[in-house]
Amino acid sequence: MAFTGKKFPDISVPAMDEMGDVKQINILKLAKESKKKVLLFWYPKDFTFVCPTELHAFQAALPEFEKRNTIVIGASCDTPEVHFAWLNTSKDNGGIEGVTYNILADSNRNLANILDILDVKSVKFDELTGAELIEGDYVTYRATYLIDEEGEVFHEGINHMPLGRNVNDFLRLIDAYTHVQEKGEVCPANWEDGKEAMSANRDGVMSYLSNN
Repeated sequence: MAFTGKKFPDISVPAMDEMGDVKQINILKLAKESKKKVLLFWYPKDFTFVCPTELHAFQAALPEFEKRNTIVIGASCDTPEVHFAWLNTSKDNGGIEGVTYNILADSNRNLANILDILDVKSVKFDELTGAELIEGDYVTYRATYLIDEEGEVFHEGINHMPLGRNVNDFLRLIDAYTHVQEKGEVCPANWEDGKEAMSANRDGVMSYLSNN
């Protein structure tokens, strides 16, 4: 199910912070109550390979997101205890020590199921017990959601497991959406902060194309 242009699901999920405290986070309410944008990024598993590179990349860019009034939150289907163990593992040993943003622990997969981002290739039923047998890793793909101050999703994207994200792409999208909010103009292909935008009408596109 696509959520772009819709409110993010109203559901609370446990989250681990850098101090080892577990809290409940509702992304929709967090965005609306804080009056901030939220970047929520999902990764497949703790203690894996591409995943720590992404968590460190988002941490390194945290000041840039904060400048843009944006909260960064990571997420996977690992438990809070596994998150905390990874947070206490040094970077040299493949850990994420030094990451300061909250990480959702959607271990019951309630939110991931609603978002439909789990690796489930097929579901079969055991004839003897009637139990569901899932083919697939049953962990999330690299899904990313950008949510505005009213809790509405303005970007969602999903990468396959081997493909790490480019953090700068999301900074650009936040800049573009903020420009739309503040100026009422739309942002054309390859737009970056400081470049020309355009009015969303025939004259606007004619003027933009003639200049570019």
